[in-house]
Amino acid sequence: MAGTTTGTNAPAPRDAVPGALPYEAIRAVPVRHWGRWVSAVVVLALLGWLGYAFSQGNVLWSTVGNRIFDHTVLQGTWHTLLISVCSMALGLVLGVVLAVMRLSKNPVTSAVSWLYIWFFRGTPVYVQLLMWFNLSLIFPVINLMPLYKNNTVAVITPFVAALLGLGLNEGAYMAEIVRAGIQSVDEGQTEAAHALGLTGGQTMRRIVLPQAMRVIIPPTGNEFINMLKTSSLVSVVQYTELLRATSNIGSDTTAVMEMLFVASVWYLVLTSVFSVGQFYVERHYARGSQRSLPATPWQKVRSALTTVRRPKAA
Repeated sequence: MAGTTTGTNAPAPRDAVPGALPYEAIRAVPVRHWGRWVSAVVVLALLGWLGYAFSQGNVLWSTVGNRIFDHTVLQGTWHTLLISVCSMALGLVLGVVLAVMRLSKNPVTSAVSWLYIWFFRGTPVYVQLLMWFNLSLIFPVINLMPLYKNNTVAVITPFVAALLGLGLNEGAYMAEIVRAGIQSVDEGQTEAAHALGLTGGQTMRRIVLPQAMRVIIPPTGNEFINMLKTSSLVSVVQYTELLRATSNIGSDTTAVMEMLFVASVWYLVLTSVFSVGQFYVERHYARGSQRSLPATPWQKVRSALTTVRRPKAA
């Protein structure tokens, strides 16, 4: 019938060439990465050799298991967590203050902030701990008349010496982290806030710092995890944290290496827990700066369990 077409008389595609054969399906051959398999075998062999070496070593693993939840070890772990949190809180407050001072147009406050950062970043934290612990050699009495007066030995306890040594040192590093976060915020945000009548302090609290948090949080989390490990240095000021507690037990029982393994297990537990917390805090402050938030570990597991492989196309 006129005006009708069948499937065989359908118009040919525009890019078809008369008399040419139809396109053939491309056969994709995956590239074989032999280097990956070789490196995987080498790494597994090294790990197996390392595990075998430790299994044959003179280590009393039963002692490690029995001492994991020892009362003295748990108390040392709590002291490690306490001094780390307190020192990080002190360092964070100092860091914000010093960063604002460093960015100030006042040459005096800017110079004082720079001098503080220069000194505390330029000297080892181990030396700073010893300086605070032996402060009584310079000032036998702390005299803040008429407010306070007491012997320095009574004031600078092991906890206070550890807090000042770690916290003041951390403040110098946090100052640079906060300063970088503040400078990452576009200056137009500050100008717009001033145009709306906000003061400098209000602009910093309500506009600049909330936007700078997504830059400040990741290195701050790393600093805290590093603080958990750096806290082992406070044993030099007679503060009984995790390392000192396990070392005391090791000295009394001659199980030195076993107690070091116990301390390592607890350090790994603490850093792992706070690493997970850091991930969720970073994810929270990433809202608004990323189109899609990174998947949580549970979401990744659920996606892997529920994903169904699609059938291959014919």
